[in-house]
Parts: sequence; C-alpha cells; structure tokens
Amino acid sequence: MTAINTAAIDAAAGRPARAGAPPRLWATGLAASTVWLALAGLTYGLPDTGDWSRTTLVAGAFALTGLGLAAAVLATAATGRTAARLAHLGPWLVVFPLFLTTWELLAAKSEILPQPFFPPPQALVEVFTDDYAKLGLSLVHSLRLHATGYVLGALAGFVLGVSIGWSQRIGYWVHPVLRFVGPLPATAWLPIAFFAFPSSWSASVFLVALATAFPTTILTWSGVAAVPSAYYDVARTLGAGRRFLIFKVAIPAAMPHVFVGLFMGLGASFAVLVVAEMLGVKAGLGWYLQWAQGWAAYANMYAALLVMTLVCSTLITLLFRLRDRLLGWQKGIVKW
Repeated sequence: MTAINTAAIDAAAGRPARAGAPPRLWATGLAASTVWLALAGLTYGLPDTGDWSRTTLVAGAFALTGLGLAAAVLATAATGRTAARLAHLGPWLVVFPLFLTTWELLAAKSEILPQPFFPPPQALVEVFTDDYAKLGLSLVHSLRLHATGYVLGALAGFVLGVSIGWSQRIGYWVHPVLRFVGPLPATAWLPIAFFAFPSSWSASVFLVALATAFPTTILTWSGVAAVPSAYYDVARTLGAGRRFLIFKVAIPAAMPHVFVGLFMGLGASFAVLVVAEMLGVKAGLGWYLQWAQGWAAYANMYAALLVMTLVCSTLITLLFRLRDRLLGWQKGIVKW
C-alpha cells in the first residue's frame, strides 16, 4: 500500500505543516539562493574583459538577492509555510540567474559576444545610474504623448463604435469609410500627418490616436450589435426611453468587447509611438533609441527597450485591473 506524503500535500496546498511533522524546507528557494550567490561570486571574482565600472555594484545586488532568498528559506523552515507568491515564482528564481550567468560569462568575462553590440548587465546598470536624467525625461515625454493620443483615440473609437452599433443610418455612411481607412497601418499616414499638422508632436498624437481608435471602434461596434434584443424588450416594457437603452443597456452589455478593443489599441499605439518619435519628435523613448543607435551606445539602447517593456506591461496590467474591477462577473476570463 502506497504511503501518503502529507508534508508534500501540505506544501502543494500552501498549508502549514501538521503538528509533530518535521519542518519543511523550501527546496526551490534553496536552489535559487545558491544560484544567485554563485552568480555574485562569479561576477565579482572573475576579471572583466572590458572596462565595466558597475561590476561590484551588480555583484552586490546579486548577493543581496541570494541572501534574501536564503532568509526566506529559513523563514519557511521555521514557520512551516511557504508564501504562495514565492512558491509560484520559485522556478523563475532559479532559471533567471542561470540566464544572467550565461549572459555575464559571454559578455563581460569573455569576448564571445562582440562588444559594444551585446553589453553585459553592468553596462545597463551604468546607463540607469549615469544617464537616468535623459532617460527619465524621454520616458516622461513618451508617456505624455502616448496618454494624449491613446485617450483621444479611445474616446473617439468608443463614441464611433456605439454610434455605428446603435444607428443603421450612421453605420451606412461610416462603415465604408472605416473599411477603407482602418486596415491601413497608422504608420502609413506618417507623410500626410507631418504635413497636415502644425507640429511633429501633434502629428504623433494623431497617429497614436488613429492606431487606438480603429480596434476600439470595431470591438465596441461588435459589442453593441451583439446585445440580445430581449434586453431592449424588457427595458422598453418597463418604460425605458432611447437614452436609457443606450447608456444603461447597450453600453454596459458591450463593455467586455470594448476592453478587448482597448487592449488591442494599446499594443498598436505603442508600436506607432516608437516610430513617430524616431521620425519626428525631438524627445521620447523612440528618439532616445534613435540617438543611442546613432552613437553606437548599445547599452543605452537596450536600457530604453527594457524601460519600454516595463511601461507597456504595466499599462496593460493596469487596464486588466480596471477591467476586472468594472466587470467583476467576468474576472479571470481574459488572462494577462
């Protein structure tokens, strides 16, 4: 008869160990701590092939991470409980330092990866510590431009989508135009936008808004058109007027589709933002990328890409949080 490992069952469920049972050890955390500390020793101990001024700082950060994980392992053994978040991140806490170790060996400790095209981690840290003012200012400019264009595009797409979905007359005139203009990439309008608008900033705002408006319009329109007619019949039976039917029936029922359009518009708008800043705007992350490439400052380029990744991921996460808050009955259906 197979024996039941109650300690393993408790660990998988995140429950504290049963009374009298030996303390559980967070094995994944112990492995992660070992790898991070080994990475710190390798980073500090092996000589660099280039002049990287932040090697000691990076090695210290790796060591602190390893010591923090060691403290978490000891806390787990003492309390008999592993935090659910740490348990979920455990495999990544092992794999990520292994990736950093490979990167460090190939870029900083040997000449296998040619420089300056593939800078090591300490080169990126040097950018964040030395060039934070220019990078931060570029981030502020990008956020301001993107927020302006995205909000305008989302509002325009929402209003247009509701109008088309509700009124056949409006749909008759707008739908052909939408089919002609919408599928074109927003970047294809660059020459016209920079000629038609008084400044490169306003042209870039228009392009970001255009990239956001099309998916928002299509999905909002689909959501309004897909509302069951029974909803309207019940509301009319209770004496609802046209305004009530639009704002209290059609729009709330279409909100799941609206958020899908907003997600799609957010991704498309970021792609347009980078292109627009590279070609016409004198500040922003896209401009920073172009500047770094022109000076062969590849560490700065990778640092800007990392910032853009974190910003875009954060904004999508916030949009998902807003969706889950407004559409509580659909929480967890769309994953991010």
